[in-house]
Amino acid sequence: MKIKEIISALERFAPLPLQESYDNAGLQVGLTAEQEASGALLCLDVTEEVIREAIDLGCNLIISHHPLLFRPLRQVTERTQVERCVRLAIQNDITIYAAHTNLDNAEDGVNYRIAEKLGLVDVAMMQRHTVSVGERHVVAGSGLIGYLPAAEDSLAFLQRVKDVFHIEALQHNELLGRPIQSVALCGGAGAFMLDEAIRLEADAFLTGEMSYHQFFGHEQEIQIAVMGHYQSEQYTKEIFYQIIGDRWPELPLFMTNVDTNPIQYLI
Repeated sequence: MKIKEIISALERFAPLPLQESYDNAGLQVGLTAEQEASGALLCLDVTEEVIREAIDLGCNLIISHHPLLFRPLRQVTERTQVERCVRLAIQNDITIYAAHTNLDNAEDGVNYRIAEKLGLVDVAMMQRHTVSVGERHVVAGSGLIGYLPAAEDSLAFLQRVKDVFHIEALQHNELLGRPIQSVALCGGAGAFMLDEAIRLEADAFLTGEMSYHQFFGHEQEIQIAVMGHYQSEQYTKEIFYQIIGDRWPELPLFMTNVDTNPIQYLI
């Protein structure tokens, strides 16, 4: 199959018009017109190590969640990691494609995968709206709210989040003095959804990033848990695998073995 067919399937699932105005999802590097896909490597971030992994695996397509080209390049040298990645990809005829906030906002996208890992039921988008994509009307939205099948003690719930997402150090506010059953969440930099989670009277709110001052003033109002950006989105690769693997089972398809999380923890 051609690379453009794979990209078309990804954009059918998560259309580019669903992305936020600041984003740069879509084709990052390479040609897609009539190029056959030799294999695809799936990742959260594109680094030089990831590109070398694709080369070793014989893949000429890398599909990432975070865009390699988030800001415009003024030059392509070897000065920055992004510039080196662009050069390395072009030199080896590797196409790089990113599905970012369009995948965050898509139905069955990133937040749905987080909810699935936690076993939430009756999930719904917190801010649901419809986007016109050609002749289609696509449902999109930021964040999710769902429910645990049975209420959990706050400490037990936080420990389970930590275990499920392999979190070295889970940040949270003081333990909630009531059971947790309704859970709101927004992966990545999703702290902007905290107020909506409170408005919906969720017992807990999970996200990947939150600033220090946002923790204040919510004691016994809502259980806040900050997972880490990488940790909250690490299972995005599984969504890519499902979209592509179900349609083209013959295509060599790999999830990266490279841990691209730039944040280290001294325990």
